[in-house]
Amino acid sequence: MKNQEIVQKLWNECNVLRDDGVSYQDYITELTYILFLKMSKEQGEENDIPEKYRWDNLVSKDGLELSNFYKQLLLDLGNPQVVKSSRINAIYADASTSIHKPASLEKIIKDIDGLDWWSARDEGLGDLYEGLMEKNANEVKSGAGQYFTPRVLINMMVRMTRPKLGDRCNDPAAGTFGFMVAADQYLKDRNDEYSYLSTEEGKFQVNEAFSGMELVETTHRLALMNQYLHGMNGRLELGDSLSANGNWMKNFDVVLTNPPFGTKKGVDNDKSATRDDITFETSNKQLNFLQIIYNSLKHDGKARAAVVVPDNVLFADGVGEAIRKDLLNKCNLHTILRLPTGIFYAQGVQTNVLFFTRGESDKDNTKETWIYDMRHQMRSFGKRNPLNDKDFAEFEKLFCVDDRSKRKETWDKDKNPNGRWRKFTIDEILKRPNTSLDISWMNDEEEHDDRSLKEILDEMNDKSKAIRDAIAELNKALEGIDDED
Repeated sequence: MKNQEIVQKLWNECNVLRDDGVSYQDYITELTYILFLKMSKEQGEENDIPEKYRWDNLVSKDGLELSNFYKQLLLDLGNPQVVKSSRINAIYADASTSIHKPASLEKIIKDIDGLDWWSARDEGLGDLYEGLMEKNANEVKSGAGQYFTPRVLINMMVRMTRPKLGDRCNDPAAGTFGFMVAADQYLKDRNDEYSYLSTEEGKFQVNEAFSGMELVETTHRLALMNQYLHGMNGRLELGDSLSANGNWMKNFDVVLTNPPFGTKKGVDNDKSATRDDITFETSNKQLNFLQIIYNSLKHDGKARAAVVVPDNVLFADGVGEAIRKDLLNKCNLHTILRLPTGIFYAQGVQTNVLFFTRGESDKDNTKETWIYDMRHQMRSFGKRNPLNDKDFAEFEKLFCVDDRSKRKETWDKDKNPNGRWRKFTIDEILKRPNTSLDISWMNDEEEHDDRSLKEILDEMNDKSKAIRDAIAELNKALEGIDDED
């Protein structure tokens, strides 16, 4: 049985619980509690789990006895006085069950025990778990898409930043830790799974190379589990990266992240951005994240970052312009990738990836910025037509990651005015209103639809379903309302 089949079987278990009022997000959390015990057994890593709470003992029980035992298990594994493992304590912190029917709990545990875990170990338990989180993210009703960046986008950003052995990598908006897991896998693939490293080098890669912070407790729980199943044990804290709690995040070689979008609500002394490396005060979260990211890089001319930002970061006036100028001075903002719409949970959000390198000094580091427009005249993206590696192939080739001096524009004012790859000098950028980096030159009027008939019909079906769902919701809301009223 392949991991994909196991993921589907585990996801189908959610159908058992939907009628009991268990949400998709609650189900993933519940699976995390149960799978941690099962996967600890599969990996031979049960030493830190009290013997009475290990998998074989859990699966031996049934009915009401199982239900009561499971509730006590959740309480005790989150209690540092009972279990001395900080990782286990964090995964089970404030844990409680959403499964109230003993028969439903028993079915899930017994079904999980009966799956083909030999094959799962062979393919990788971490990959299996990420598959579950991706299922959750793709289920729009779960609302989890905001925490799950498409893996093909993450992998491209990792390839374009080229992490190296010994680099200290960080994600200040860790989500489920996908960026750091991908960076770790990138290095393992190129270094024989770290098998030839010295003991000290190996310890560094496992314990110090990858770190992050996540604000939302339930998401932090998933991140810890994801890290554990990928054999990683870096610093992964629960907290607000924009507060003083994030002051430890400094002197990194690589930052890879997709920070949350929006504005802080109800800002007060406890919730405002209080990091000591925030120079420009603003309630705009993504502008604050951008500041802490470029300020957290080493001042060595090599430290680099790839960051997903919404369009408003590129054109916001006032403090937004001041932050952009600070970025252009302190870093070499060498590349902007204008991403297509429809690839994130928030469909209306226009996003970009900024690629920059921190300079040795804090002045005049950006000489030119190259922009690739992947937004205009592109195929339609959505749930049925997801982003794939081929979509980034041209960009990666033009990026010239090994030697950016070899870059050549595909844009030409006369010969190819709709070329996607164009260079702008720092003088051209500084002359723009508000020092705006929101630059578009491609002509939408010349767009052509090169989708297949199937892709067009799939999109029409998606839109039709959305309309039907909206009408159903409206009819439900109007039930019992008299027109005369």
